[in-house]
Amino acid sequence: MERFISKLRMPDGTINPWVIAITVTLATFMEVLDTSIANVALPHIAGNLSASRDESTWVLTSYLVSNAVILPLSGWLSSLLGRKRFYMGCVAIFTLSSFLCGFAASLGMLVFFRILQGVGGGGLQPSEQAILNDTFPLSQRGMAFAVYGIAVVVAPTLGPWLGGWITDNFSWRWIFYINVPVGIISLGLTYFLVSDPPYMKRIKLSDGFRIDYIGLGLISLGLGSLQIILDKGQRDDWFDSGFIRLFAVLMVVGLIGGVIRELKSKEPVVDFRMLKDRNFAISTLAMFFLGFVLYSSTVLIPQMLQELLGYPAELAGLALSPGGATIMLCMPIVGFLVSRVDTRYLITFGCTISASALLVMAGWNLSLDFKHAVLGRVLQSFGLAFLFIPINVSAFATVPREKTNMGTGIINLARNIGASVGIATVTTLLERRTQLHEARLMDHVNDMNPALKTTLAGFAATSLSGGSSGPGAAAQAHGMLFNMIERQATMLAFLDNFKLLGVIFFAIIPIFFLLKRPRMGGGSVPVH
Repeated sequence: MERFISKLRMPDGTINPWVIAITVTLATFMEVLDTSIANVALPHIAGNLSASRDESTWVLTSYLVSNAVILPLSGWLSSLLGRKRFYMGCVAIFTLSSFLCGFAASLGMLVFFRILQGVGGGGLQPSEQAILNDTFPLSQRGMAFAVYGIAVVVAPTLGPWLGGWITDNFSWRWIFYINVPVGIISLGLTYFLVSDPPYMKRIKLSDGFRIDYIGLGLISLGLGSLQIILDKGQRDDWFDSGFIRLFAVLMVVGLIGGVIRELKSKEPVVDFRMLKDRNFAISTLAMFFLGFVLYSSTVLIPQMLQELLGYPAELAGLALSPGGATIMLCMPIVGFLVSRVDTRYLITFGCTISASALLVMAGWNLSLDFKHAVLGRVLQSFGLAFLFIPINVSAFATVPREKTNMGTGIINLARNIGASVGIATVTTLLERRTQLHEARLMDHVNDMNPALKTTLAGFAATSLSGGSSGPGAAAQAHGMLFNMIERQATMLAFLDNFKLLGVIFFAIIPIFFLLKRPRMGGGSVPVH
């Protein structure tokens, strides 16, 4: 092992930083993949564990809740335990709980192990970003974030396809088992290759440090309640549900109380005072909208292809894969450009391209073929590739290095909350706008409309040619008409959502010109 490690060292004796970047990206890729890979497997999980479809959604909700709670606390926990120890602990918990998820014999067991999996996974992304920040100087940080960006941006697009393929060809349990070997490799490499930077000092309880249990509890309550509301809101008809109203009260109490408590605390669990830094605050807002648009469009496209165009789950997910490949190819280019081009221009270019692609999608119709669905996603992904790296570089260019752990937790939380808000928004709008368009289209279904009579006559003739009787053909004609109206209304609702996402990206462009351009000079402390 020592001989292997010696080959990875630079002339100055430190570990090659790119080896460290790949090492810490392994587990993060699997963790982000798990946020979307289980979606398409829910019907199989429900059937195998004798649960209803509604009950099986707790497999997703439980993971997202525990993940959201840990994200903002990861910086504080790194200071308490040491970054390397905390990161390895997260990888170990994530790996073990992944195995237990695959082994689960009941829905209750699976939900419990998913909570543990979310706890382990929640600390991986912030820890990796902090390690990359300390491993690479600012001038090379764009390329480093390209490696991380591939994991964070590409994994959600591969999740639906990979989950569908594994479920169809093997068993839903393998969507969890595949994490185990990757986790073991990541643990071994991290143990030998990564160490905490010299400047980082662990918090010692023996020195009189006191844990703010009240602040910790309030923030956990607020974020957990928020995630439950976003995930269950549409299914339970939002505030018409007593269940949602209860968690809304808990969310308000937790978040407002937690923020006030942390702002007054000398040793905050989450340092919201970091948002006074203009670059960090704007970048955090930008990351919220990036999560909003990326994840909601990742949900909309496969759903539209399956529901309206009859695509199987695997093929619908495959429509996203070329977009993921586009991001993988573009990330290194953006990493190269970020040290040479003003990050504000790169972000503006990315938003413009991605927004334009979404507005192109808003012009789709029920005659859409697979090729044009893929091209639309590829164009959107090309724009997204120009967002992640410049936003992260801008965010941490002015953040003191001792605050990096805390900052990565906050900015990753913003992206995850943006994803949850985005998915909840488009899911709700899809149902509401479908009802609206259906009502408008039904206004044209009356005896005074000559086109209606022609259409019904054509449907009836089709039924008669299929062997139906006269009265039966008439009834079938009306059923076919209703199905046609429903499909058209649903398609219009999808188009409304794409248009909304495009407008959002265009609307936030002016905000980015408030960013200060990072100075690409100086070095950083390598982690070796």
